[in-house]
Amino acid sequence: MTEPAFDVDGFLARPLTARLTTNGPTVRPVWYQWEDGAFWMFTGPWAKWLTRVRTEPSIALIVDTCDLETGEILQVIAHGQAEISDWDVARCHRMLARYLGDDETSWPEDYRAYLSEPPMEGLTWVRLPPEKLISNDFSFQR
Repeated sequence: MTEPAFDVDGFLARPLTARLTTNGPTVRPVWYQWEDGAFWMFTGPWAKWLTRVRTEPSIALIVDTCDLETGEILQVIAHGQAEISDWDVARCHRMLARYLGDDETSWPEDYRAYLSEPPMEGLTWVRLPPEKLISNDFSFQR
């Protein structure tokens, strides 16, 4: 892994959308949770990318910003082997709170359903522990 060009953990803690690539090739926008040095993304049987990951677990992911008003242009690129993990409601809650806010009652009903016990059938986590993690800072001064 290369030396980070900026605070990667702080950047990945922001509620940004990542783009996940699988074999095919295919690219999908995903929400993620960056925890314990890995990206966590949840999905279910409705997602074609889950089938692709099960067949070929080698994936890549990019999280980036491009704010021309402030000049912030940051990116984190990860490559590695995806792992399928059991459902974890607490992790789901942390991720959804990061994107939707702390007040669960304000979340759309379909998002609150992900927190049910037992979990919705077929929900699963895909974990990407990066074998390669690249960070770039292309920011400029306005």
